[in-house]
Amino acid sequence: MCGIVGYVGRKRAAPILLEGLKKLEYRGYDSAGIATLDEGKLHVVKRKGRVEELVSAAENLEGNIGIAHTRWATHGAPSERNAHPHSYGGVAVVHNGIIENAGELRAECEARGETFSSETDSEVIAHLIAAAFRGELLAAVREGTARLKGSYAIAVLCEGAGNVIAAAKRGSPLLVGKGGGSVLASDLPAAAAFAEKVYALKDGEFALLTEDDVRLFGGELKEIVRDPLKFDLKEEGAGKNGFSHYMRKEMAEIPVSIANSIVDLKAQSRFLAINIVLCQTYYIQIVACGTAYHSGVAAKAAIEALARVPVEVSVASEYRYRDPIVPKGTLVIAVSQSGETADTIAAAKLAKEKGATVLAVTNVAYSSLTEVADVCLLTHAGREIAVAATKSFMAQLAALYSIASALADIKGRSAPSLVSLPALAEDALARSERVKGWAQAIARSKSVYFIGRGFDYAAALEGSLKLKEVSYLPSEGYPAGELKHGTLALVGEHSPVIAIIGDEKVADKTMNAVFEVLSRGARVFLVTTVEGLGEGTLPKEDILTLPACEGVYSPLLTVIPLQMLAYETAVLFGLDPDKPRNLAKSVTVE
Repeated sequence: MCGIVGYVGRKRAAPILLEGLKKLEYRGYDSAGIATLDEGKLHVVKRKGRVEELVSAAENLEGNIGIAHTRWATHGAPSERNAHPHSYGGVAVVHNGIIENAGELRAECEARGETFSSETDSEVIAHLIAAAFRGELLAAVREGTARLKGSYAIAVLCEGAGNVIAAAKRGSPLLVGKGGGSVLASDLPAAAAFAEKVYALKDGEFALLTEDDVRLFGGELKEIVRDPLKFDLKEEGAGKNGFSHYMRKEMAEIPVSIANSIVDLKAQSRFLAINIVLCQTYYIQIVACGTAYHSGVAAKAAIEALARVPVEVSVASEYRYRDPIVPKGTLVIAVSQSGETADTIAAAKLAKEKGATVLAVTNVAYSSLTEVADVCLLTHAGREIAVAATKSFMAQLAALYSIASALADIKGRSAPSLVSLPALAEDALARSERVKGWAQAIARSKSVYFIGRGFDYAAALEGSLKLKEVSYLPSEGYPAGELKHGTLALVGEHSPVIAIIGDEKVADKTMNAVFEVLSRGARVFLVTTVEGLGEGTLPKEDILTLPACEGVYSPLLTVIPLQMLAYETAVLFGLDPDKPRNLAKSVTVE
C-alpha cells in the first residue's frame, strides 16, 4: 500500500526522503512525490512511475523539512496529477488510507469556491486543514481530521507553521522516531534507518515533529509518554545476496523461516497464555486474506485431522460484512503477514465484539492486529520485500501447524513431529529447480489449472495465486474431484494442469482426475511426495517427486515448486516478479 516518509532535522531533507521511499518500494505503488519547506515556502514535485523517476526532479529541492509518498491508486487513475503530496492554501498532505465521505466534503469545499487539482479522496484533507489553520498546525490537523470518515495515516506541512510536521493516524499504520532529527514512516525499515528511538501511533493519536524532538498526543491533544519499540538496527533482507530478484532470494530463505517459526507451545512457559486459550477452545474460526487465507485453508485441514476441533475458514472481507455465528468457546485466529490488513483487523474486532478470543498470527510485533488480539503468535520470516508472499506463507504454515500440534496434545491426541520440516523444505527447494523446464510450456498456455484433494487443495489455491500474481496468466486452484462439475469444459491442449499429491491416502483418487484431463488433451505436471507415482502415465520430465512427508504437513513442501514455477514463468515473460502490476504488499485499505 501507499508509503509515507517525513523528515525534519539539520540535514537537507530531499535525499533522506528519497532513501526512505526506496525502503518502502516493496509495498507496491504507481507514483511518488515529495514536498519540502524552504524558507517558509512549499515546493512539491511528483512523478508517475517508480521512485527513480523522482530523483532528478527532486535534486534541486532545498529545505531541511519535508514529506514524501508512494501512491497505490484507489480514487483516481495512476498519474502525476493524482500523485501525493496534495497541496492547497499553503498546506501539503500525504495520506495512506481511504476517506469514505470525500465526495461530500469535496462538495462543501467547492461550494465555498475552492478548486481541486486531482481526482483523489486525499486532496480534501489539505482543504480541511487549510480552512482550520489559525497558526497552530496540530490544532488544525485535529479539527480537519474530525470531519473524516474512513482510514488515514497523514503527515502535514504548512506554510506559516514553522519547521514542524504534524501527523495523525486512524486505521492505517504510522511510526515516528527521533535521533539526528525526527522522522515518520508507514513501516519500520524507513523509520529505523534514520532514528534511534521509534514509536508507533495508535488510532486517534497525533504527533508533532521538530528537528529536536517528537511529541505524541491523544485525541484531546493531551501529551502522551510511551516507551519506544524494540527493534534490531541491522536490516534483514536488505540485499539480493546474488539472486536476480528478491522473490527468488526469499524462496531460498524458506527453510530458515520454517525453522524459526516452528514452536513447541507445550514446552515453553512463555506460551502459557496461548495454552490457556487453547484449553478453552472448542471451535475455531480463521480469518485472513489472499495468501494468508490459503494458510488458513491448510490449517483447517491439519487442525481437524489432528485435534478433531471444528474449523471454519473465512475470507476476512466476507466475515466482517456478515453476521457471523460465534459460539461460546470459539477461538478466532487472524492471520496477516504485516498485521495491517484492513479487512483482517476489522474481522478480528468484530469477533471480539461477539465474545470470541482472538489469536493473531503475524510477522510484525508492533502491528495494529497485535493491538487488537488477546494473544499473539509471531512468525519469524524476517523482512519480505517481494510483493508476492513466499517465505512468509511458509512461516505462517509453520506457526499454524504448531498450534494444531499443541491443540492435539491438549485434546489427548498425538501429532507428527514438526522437527524435520526445515530439512525437508531444504531438499524440496533443491529438487524444485527442475520446474524451470516446465515454465516454457506454462508460458505458452492460455490458462492453467491446479488441482488437489484434502491437504493438497490449499497448495493448489496458493500455486494458482502465485502464478496469477507474478506472470499474469489466468489460473485456478480447484478440488480435483470437482473438475467434472464444470471446469473440465475448459481443460485442453492449451490449458495445462498441475496436479498436487502430498497425501498418499488420496493419491489414487487424484490420479483419476489426471487421467480425465489427459484424455482431453491437456498436459499434466505432477508434484508429489509419493515415490513412483505417475510413472508409466506421465513423461518422467513432467513428474517432480519431493521427499516423503506426513500428508498433513505436505503443503510446506508442495507449494515450494509452485512458487518456483510462478517465478520462472514471470522471468520468461520478462516481468519483474518483485513488483507485480496493480498489487501491494500490505493491503491497508478496503
